[in-house]
Parts: sequence; C-alpha cells; structure tokens
Amino acid sequence: MQKTAAQQKPAAQTPTAQKRTVTPQQLRASRYGGFAPQQELPPPELDLASPRTLSLVNYNTKEEISVTYWSNGSYHREALNQLNHFLRDSRDSAETEMDPLLFDVLWHTTRIVGFGGSIEVLSAYRSPTSNAWLASVSRGVARDSQHMNGNAMDIRFPGVAVFQIRQAARSLNMGGVGFYPRSGFVHLDTGPVRYW
Repeated sequence: MQKTAAQQKPAAQTPTAQKRTVTPQQLRASRYGGFAPQQELPPPELDLASPRTLSLVNYNTKEEISVTYWSNGSYHREALNQLNHFLRDSRDSAETEMDPLLFDVLWHTTRIVGFGGSIEVLSAYRSPTSNAWLASVSRGVARDSQHMNGNAMDIRFPGVAVFQIRQAARSLNMGGVGFYPRSGFVHLDTGPVRYW
C-alpha cells in the first residue's frame, strides 16, 4: 500500500507542530506589556477645534500646572510662557522657548490613549551644560539632544502602559518617539520623524 503525500510528511512539519520564531525585540516587548503591531497605524482622526489643556507634574521639582495653551485657533502667549518656565532645566533653572508643536504632540497623544490625568514630565529643556554632564554619565543621552533645542520631553501617563503611549505618538507621525520600557517612559520630540 502506497502512502499519500500528506501521510509521508513528518509530524514536525504539520501546521500544528510548527514553531513560531520570536525575535529578541518581540521577547523584550512581551516583558513590558505586550507586542506592538508590526504595521504602521493609520493616522488618527485629530481634534483640531477643541481647546487644548495640559495638566503636568514635574517629576524633579514636584511642581504642577494645568494650562490651556491653545483655543479659538491660536496659541496663548501667557500660557506658553508658563509652560516654558515649568519645563525649565531642573539642574540649573535655565529656560528656553519650547516648541508649541511639542505641546500639540503631547495633547493629541493623550487624546488617542484616552488619558485625562496629570502627565509626569521627567525631562524637558536641558541646557547645553546639563546635557553635556548627563551625556558624560549616561550612555543613553545624545550629545546633540533635541532637549537642548526645546523640542523634547520624556514623559509618563500614570496608569497607561508605555507601549500604548509609544504607539499613539508614533501614529501622529509628527517627530521622534523613543521607547524606554525599562525606565517606564517615552521620549517625544518635534525633530525629524524617527523611532527607537
């Protein structure tokens, strides 16, 4: 009696017995709350009309602020000044003009994930002196960091998984998004679109 092709196939090659290959990146991601979709997300529907209010907590100074920085089609200068001061370098109190687009990226990210609480800001503006010191003691700090340009923030949304924040920010396609699951934060900036 002759065997059919299906009968001659070794058991290890049947669909139920095949092993799935898991990349090191997927393995790391599984430790920190799950896998991110491999495909790019479609652009979200953005709310371009509502007033934009941010509630922030500065992780280093413990200061808090809640400010409406945009409404009726324009940014509010006084609110932007308050945010510039709030997001100053916590090491030497140096301030700069923060990019208002960064606030929009942050606001839209909160809307996408449905977060309504206070955002923890771990780092925002860094003076060149502060950044140079950090780069000398930490290999994860870029010597030409977007933080020095007032274009970047490292943030957390308490109670929201960092991979969800990352995916929401990436879907905006409005700048750099850095993912730091071990430290529990996401980097957002308004520089070139890139991900790490």
